[in-house]
Amino acid sequence: MKALLASALGGSVRADGVRYPDVLIRENGLLENLKSIWPYHANVLFVCADPGDHERNDGILNCLSKSFSMSALTVSGISMCDGRNPEAIERLDTIDVLILIGGHVPTQNRFFKEIRLRQRLSSYKGVVIAWSAGAMNCADIVYAAPEEEGEAIDPAYEKWIPGLGITKVNIFPHFQSLQGVYLDDLRIIEDIAFEDSRHHEIIALSDGSYITIDNETTTLYGEAYRINNGAIEQICKNGESVVLKS
Repeated sequence: MKALLASALGGSVRADGVRYPDVLIRENGLLENLKSIWPYHANVLFVCADPGDHERNDGILNCLSKSFSMSALTVSGISMCDGRNPEAIERLDTIDVLILIGGHVPTQNRFFKEIRLRQRLSSYKGVVIAWSAGAMNCADIVYAAPEEEGEAIDPAYEKWIPGLGITKVNIFPHFQSLQGVYLDDLRIIEDIAFEDSRHHEIIALSDGSYITIDNETTTLYGEAYRINNGAIEQICKNGESVVLKS
């Protein structure tokens, strides 16, 4: 299996309140690296974040199907697996590219468990592309960072949950937009993520940054930070790459 796990994938722009298809992110060689692992005339299956949000799922599918063409990624078939057709995952062995979309991490995690995605991926030979929540849920043990009101102060909220086991890296996406942002009167970075890193390393990615996985090699591209034991250090810059320990 090969994988590309990103903070954001791009593929659309918003103008006058309407979202339009656009080329995927080129920053830090993301699109070029994606092209290097994308099969010719790929059969593509998206897996949703919220199985009940059909309107959003259809919008993402419609927008990205056009974006792939604009980005010179050839497709033979493309579909979405959500609450209307969870059985679509049963044909995973015919899928060349599996795409895990962004959304609410715990909601997506529950759907992945319902369709037994981790077990199915154990023999998968294709390409996995994921962004935001999808990339976070690729971890063996997922860091489900609080993101909705009430989650940060809910003692029953589970921040560490079993994931897909594609990587051991705990991705914390959209880092550039979280500076100074509060949730439940707590700073998302300093008060929440720093404290959650006391016993777990977290890798914070800005949009345009991503990791690739090829067999046993995990490579990080673009601006990224290691948050560990309540401290933070930059480990990669835009235009650079670094191999991460497995």
